[in-house]
Amino acid sequence: MRTFSQVDVFTDEFTKGNALAVVHDAEGLTTEQMAAFANWTNLAETTFLLPPENPSADYRLRIFTVSRELPFAGHPTLGSAHAWLAAGHTPRDPDRLVQECGAGLVEVRRDGSRLAFAAPPLLRGGPVEDHAALAAALAIAPEEIAGAQWADNGPGWVAVLLHSAAAVLALRPDYQRFGEFTGIGVVGPHPDGGEAAFEVRAFVNEGGRFEEDPVTGSLNASVAQWLIPAGIAQQRYVAAQGTALGRRGRVHLSLEDGSIWVGGNSVLGITGRVVL
Repeated sequence: MRTFSQVDVFTDEFTKGNALAVVHDAEGLTTEQMAAFANWTNLAETTFLLPPENPSADYRLRIFTVSRELPFAGHPTLGSAHAWLAAGHTPRDPDRLVQECGAGLVEVRRDGSRLAFAAPPLLRGGPVEDHAALAAALAIAPEEIAGAQWADNGPGWVAVLLHSAAAVLALRPDYQRFGEFTGIGVVGPHPDGGEAAFEVRAFVNEGGRFEEDPVTGSLNASVAQWLIPAGIAQQRYVAAQGTALGRRGRVHLSLEDGSIWVGGNSVLGITGRVVL
């Protein structure tokens, strides 16, 4: 029997963010057991908390989707940190945690009532020239795309900028035309003066299972790594995501001392024991 948590991430109200399953004290589990349990939970991601191997880390994290293991993902990072703290663990530094994962060491800090992680470096960046293929996948005209960049920090994102949040919310993608794209993130600006500066949606090809992710930390991290240096976004802004799915995700992004920080609230919704 192992401790189990389910956390709702990037929201301050349970059921309005992105759910995450967390298995505590996961040492002794095989990769196959982890993958099978993640497939069974049927959530976007399931994580497993382990003792660190790097002496600089507070804990080690393995992250699984229903079909594969990821080196890094955003909402699992914040949700797992929240669950680890809620379980009574104490970090070496009271103001920050260090997570060890497939992408290396990721710093997680307290940001008021929220936790925030430092965005890892991109594995692949730069412009995407084939706007026609992206437009076909999103079922829009190529001229509706204001820009596109590879934004891959592990999950394989390509980010597409549209001219407005309304255009983002109106999307009805043609998943059968995704081709080689494993994940397309779309962002568009809201009118000035509102709570959120941008609307974000994330469309995923997960091993042939197509879905929209409710709120996505890794995508928002890499989008900010594009938009802020390019002058498209302010150095501190809030992104809304999940609106089209009836969620109310809010991701807080900022550029500080050369690093992009990605923050949000988390709510611990379910605790118990799991037989693994």
